[in-house]
Amino acid sequence: MTESIRQTADSPGRWREVLRKLLQDKIAAISLALVLLYAGIAFAGEAYSVYCRIAKQQPFYSIGKIEDRFQPPSAKHLFGTDYMGRDVLSRAIAGTRTAVKIGVIASLLSVAIGVTLGALAGYFGSWIDDFVVWIYSTFAAMPTLLFILAFALLVNKGFLFPPAALAFKKISSLMNMDPGMMAVYLGIGLTGWVSLCRVVRAETLRLRETAYVQAAKSLGYRSFRIITRHVIPNLFHLVIIYFTMRFAFAIMTEVIVSYLGLGVQLEPSWGVMIADGQERLWRGVWWEVGAATIFMFFLVLPLNILGDALRDVLDPRLES
Repeated sequence: MTESIRQTADSPGRWREVLRKLLQDKIAAISLALVLLYAGIAFAGEAYSVYCRIAKQQPFYSIGKIEDRFQPPSAKHLFGTDYMGRDVLSRAIAGTRTAVKIGVIASLLSVAIGVTLGALAGYFGSWIDDFVVWIYSTFAAMPTLLFILAFALLVNKGFLFPPAALAFKKISSLMNMDPGMMAVYLGIGLTGWVSLCRVVRAETLRLRETAYVQAAKSLGYRSFRIITRHVIPNLFHLVIIYFTMRFAFAIMTEVIVSYLGLGVQLEPSWGVMIADGQERLWRGVWWEVGAATIFMFFLVLPLNILGDALRDVLDPRLES
């Protein structure tokens, strides 16, 4: 009986059809390939970072010779060297790990909060709905970037209470990241769920009146089971679209925060590279800014294209 009322929104056949349609669009297919390439680089970078941490050795992208600093692009250094003689291309590649890691974790945090609150508000209504609407209205009124900057400032400049700062450092260490990166994760995640929550709430209000949800209620299923098995699976297309678009926003936000000196401090970051390189642009040393910009461009643009393509394929309202 359960199978007869369960929707097939999460069935393998549907997702194979989505992938087939996506690959028919050449631009979307190329974008997907680029995103997967960046994801592979990030995964390899994370594995290498863990290895260096266990072996207590310095990563190769952090090693440089002062006498080799400010070398222009050449066969030996395709994107030249920075002010410490480090290879710029290696640091740009290492920055991919930071960008993808922040994009994935911050987006997952936003999705988890948005889907949970939106589904609860839409399904139960009453005071729960009023409370959730009040919360997301409050967060929507906050300037997102200023909230993230303020949160990062609290963490990086030592304004947290000592016990909280110590706990923050321990959690960051366990997750193999510096506290600045952790602050960016939380800042983006805690501000990025509002728009998804609104959409999920509105869609849940519609889904709770459908025949299969009403049938589940009549069979005596618990509300938690109905939400997790019959409501959320039919919201999955919204989650995928939102996650892809939020991913690009998280990367851009991390670059801005790190550029301002309040984000990632101890790891390679495109924002830090741009901040360091822009001070020497007047001397003709353009390659550090150029490398970070190129790497960021070829990740953010495919993500935006992929998000639009997924919306066209997954959103039922656009099928016609």
